[in-house]
Amino acid sequence: MEDVPIPIPAQPVKLMHQVRHLIRTQNKAYKTEQIYIHWIKRFIHFNRKRHPRDMGELEIESFLAHLAIVRNVSKNTQKVALNAIIFLYKDFLKKELGPLSFKFAKDPQNIPVVFSHREATAVINQLNGNFKLMANLMYGAGLRVSECSRLRVQDVDFEMNTLLVRKGKGNKDRVTLLPASAVDLLHEQICFVTIQHQKDLRDGVGEVYLPHALERKYPSAAKEIHWQYIFPAQNISKDPRSDKKRRHHVMPSSIQKNVKYAIKKASINKKSGCHTFRHSFATRLLEKGYDLRTIQELLGHTDVKTTEIYTHVVKRGGLGVVSPID
Repeated sequence: MEDVPIPIPAQPVKLMHQVRHLIRTQNKAYKTEQIYIHWIKRFIHFNRKRHPRDMGELEIESFLAHLAIVRNVSKNTQKVALNAIIFLYKDFLKKELGPLSFKFAKDPQNIPVVFSHREATAVINQLNGNFKLMANLMYGAGLRVSECSRLRVQDVDFEMNTLLVRKGKGNKDRVTLLPASAVDLLHEQICFVTIQHQKDLRDGVGEVYLPHALERKYPSAAKEIHWQYIFPAQNISKDPRSDKKRRHHVMPSSIQKNVKYAIKKASINKKSGCHTFRHSFATRLLEKGYDLRTIQELLGHTDVKTTEIYTHVVKRGGLGVVSPID
């Protein structure tokens, strides 16, 4: 299960286990943990597996320059690697670093790829069952694929027409809209989940993973319907954190695979995927005249500058400048 934290000893001895332990005590998102561990390992391997405490500014500068010059990574990727290394030294090793001097990667101004409304609906119509409903939510509510896969029954508010996104990017909660076109399908899916959950309970496997310490605080909550995933996995699997048999949610990679196939079947010749639905959601709202602050809140962007990039997409489309030949 790709978003399930790997088990680590209560008293970790290995370096990576110790780093993971610290990340979890700081309540960082598991995605952050995966990214930090990835870049810390690459930093150590780049420096011939020397222990970080035996290295310093020179080795960090060499690694960051290598990423920009040899590996040709983006500036944002380089910054993520830097953040991981700073965490390693400042938070884990308690070692203050001096000024760093290295070559920043070039920062290309990439414009997000978006679907037209016709293209988005064409892709959605190539999908079936839950994958069609999930694509509807990614396009209609601006959800990331991981946010969509982790939706629970209690996250849907039919009365207020809202979806609650729990622990999205940056470990933040946010509220976004519930598309009217998804309401009936969501009702049907929740009915299916309820029936399936009742059967799982009879089979003795009706628990679901609860975040953080909620399982200890509310021992019976894991068996309650409102905590169940809206898009559950087909099969029961063993949770590596507790060895309990549970029904996890559908994996994001499975959604991505189906959407990629649907894009191909719809003959969309763009470099696109699940995240293109989110870009298209923001672009449609801008086209309809909604203000950037509203779109920023719905997308969960920390900085409005991140949202502003969609203004470039609109300006390059039919709603911007009219070509002289037309």
